[in-house]
Amino acid sequence: MECELPTLNSNAEAIKSVFESVQTIAVLGLSPNETKASHRVAAYLQQAGYTIVPVYPKEETILGEKVYRSLEAIPCRVDMVNIFRKPKALDAVADACIARGDVRVFWAQLGIVNNAAAQKAAAAGMQVIQNHCSMVEHRALF
Repeated sequence: MECELPTLNSNAEAIKSVFESVQTIAVLGLSPNETKASHRVAAYLQQAGYTIVPVYPKEETILGEKVYRSLEAIPCRVDMVNIFRKPKALDAVADACIARGDVRVFWAQLGIVNNAAAQKAAAAGMQVIQNHCSMVEHRALF
């Protein structure tokens, strides 16, 4: 039986440090639907001054930005990956982040926890935040 590990790097100080250090955020699962949480959160972060890179299986542009089909397809540097996917998908996301070599922050949105993927990302040197909404955390800190 696997024991539940605490969420990694989720204290306010670590989260504030993330927002102060990142510029480019790939949003995995960024829906074009304005009523979806992924769209609202990405729009907020974009308005807060971050460069948003949408990753979604359809659409050409979302929030005025070119959409990529995968994390691997993004040609520019990615500082943070903000994940709106089911927890079981995070293992593959962690692998993709590690393969890129430039991702410094692995952020799983509110309600999303996969400790095995989190441990893998942390072991590769990434800051890991799980089960927190980046918009809520940013608003609270700034």
